[in-house]
Amino acid sequence: MALYSDLRGSIILVTGGANGIGEAMVRAFHSQDAEVYFCDLDKDKGARLSVELGEGVFFRKVDLTKEREICHWIEGIGRNRERIDCVVNNAARDPRIPIESMDSKQWDNLFQSNLKACFLTCRESLKWMKGPHGSIINFSSITFHIGPSDMSAYVATKGGVIGFTRALAREVGPRGIRVNTLSPGWVMTERQLKEFVNSSVKRQIKKDQCVPKLIQTEEIAEVALFLAAEASRAITGQEILADRGWAYS
Repeated sequence: MALYSDLRGSIILVTGGANGIGEAMVRAFHSQDAEVYFCDLDKDKGARLSVELGEGVFFRKVDLTKEREICHWIEGIGRNRERIDCVVNNAARDPRIPIESMDSKQWDNLFQSNLKACFLTCRESLKWMKGPHGSIINFSSITFHIGPSDMSAYVATKGGVIGFTRALAREVGPRGIRVNTLSPGWVMTERQLKEFVNSSVKRQIKKDQCVPKLIQTEEIAEVALFLAAEASRAITGQEILADRGWAYS
């Protein structure tokens, strides 16, 4: 893993940091000697990760569908540390629901958790982000490019993330704050392997990617480190596809 000396002592926020890609990012930023504040609904896993990593890692259970909880979490960090250097909007839900089976409440709830929460986290964090450096990383997905069936609502939220990122980058760029989208391919998280990825799916993924090697959570975390660090200072308003060339092919 690359070492980014400018991340040392940085104040990093990660949503959905108790499991999967989020957990890998918490570990990665901690390895750079950053202060990592992460939230999740999985209280037990989040608390265990915080205890395991120890000093410089802080967990709080936050329901990202509740504006008040988001505001209180970020306000507490901002007042305590007097700045926020990087925000990683990773948390999202990805249900498989055919359009005929989805009701308007399910649609609204998915937009609330996947897109509205991203907006609220950015809005509240920007109060504490100071130029000339600052980075926001919003997670979208390869699904925006390949359009899988039974995921129309999820794909719509991820398209919204890309549009939000582009406009926000223009708005806050004069303050020295960069905003980018990170769109992973199909990553072999514990949940994906348990619920969706079998031998047949693995073969299909390898066939669709340019490089036939399954993507691991740590690889996505390394892209996030790069986008948070000054090494990517010339990059903003962009979508970075970390998919081993799936969408390209």
